Amino acid sequence: MIARKEIQQIVKGYDAKKVSIGALGSHSALDILDGAKDEGFTTIVVCQKGRDKPYRAFKRIVDQIIILDKFSTIINDAVQKDLVKRNVIFVPHRAFSTYVDYDSIENKFRVPMFGNRALLRAEERTAPRNQYYLLKKAGIKIPARIKSPKNIDRPVIVKVQEAKRKIERAFFVANSYEDFKKKSQKKIREGLIREADLEKAVIEELVIGTYFNFNYFYSPLKDEVEFLGIDRRLQTNLNDFVSYPARQQLEIDVELQNIEIGHMGATIRESMLEKVFEIGEKFAKTVKEEYPPGLIGPFALQSVVTVDLDIVVFDVSPRVPGSPILTTTSPYSKYYYGKTIGTGRRIAMEIKDGIKQKRLADLVT
Repeated sequence: MIARKEIQQIVKGYDAKKVSIGALGSHSALDILDGAKDEGFTTIVVCQKGRDKPYRAFKRIVDQIIILDKFSTIINDAVQKDLVKRNVIFVPHRAFSTYVDYDSIENKFRVPMFGNRALLRAEERTAPRNQYYLLKKAGIKIPARIKSPKNIDRPVIVKVQEAKRKIERAFFVANSYEDFKKKSQKKIREGLIREADLEKAVIEELVIGTYFNFNYFYSPLKDEVEFLGIDRRLQTNLNDFVSYPARQQLEIDVELQNIEIGHMGATIRESMLEKVFEIGEKFAKTVKEEYPPGLIGPFALQSVVTVDLDIVVFDVSPRVPGSPILTTTSPYSKYYYGKTIGTGRRIAMEIKDGIKQKRLADLVT
């Protein structure tokens, strides 16, 4: 792991008046760049050749575009030196840790990163001290795990990596071992998943309730967790398949893949906010103990609220969650700041405060 002191030394050499905010051109880059522009920063996006059109179209929020043959070549020394020369604070998101392997992020990427680079790997369910480990240690409710498909005795959701797209998981629901075998073999035949990945699949109890993605922000400068808002995920081809009448659904033979494709804003009843804050604070406390210096900036807990009003967390985003809808729909950020802000702007606000307080080094790893 690159020593944090090394990265902090690099950022101490930056021109404080020329700090810029950068991101990989995918996932939630537009939210990050928009928020940076709102706070007066120069913005830089690193794009893969042929995937730069959105960033050229939304030119108000994009100052500089760096084009690479592949996203993964951001790790090349020349690219890194260029980013450091431009005084870049790099903001990681899910696409970054998909196109660049964790070993390279942890050991080779010497661009100051807003966030805890060591924590990115914990998102993977097969990693040691992963998100399940952190949630359990924090005392946060999670779905019951089924160790073997032969032990399936209730409705479960099977989470297995897609064969072709590393970033996507080919979720499917099963009610028994026979059902599991039938559905998994069909997906293997169709090339959606591989046998090797199925053996590493996570099988969880299917928790019935209402889905909420709780978005938070941990501020090292304030030493507190903020609740930025809620989004709900739109998934293809689940939404809007469920809007068809039941008879039509039964007549259509289609594999539901649950690939996240969009977002909707949401709110939660006010009496539940105590629990929402509690799980965010518990998670932040545990991460600080397990992955010093802890969380830096945004994270999200994807959750189900049951009929008993329990919050069950089934997934963690230990980085920018990718919920741009918060920029216009969240009342919760307005309660803090008198205006509705999204994740990208909250990051830029923290970086700006870090510069003012001469504590920018506290925000990078």
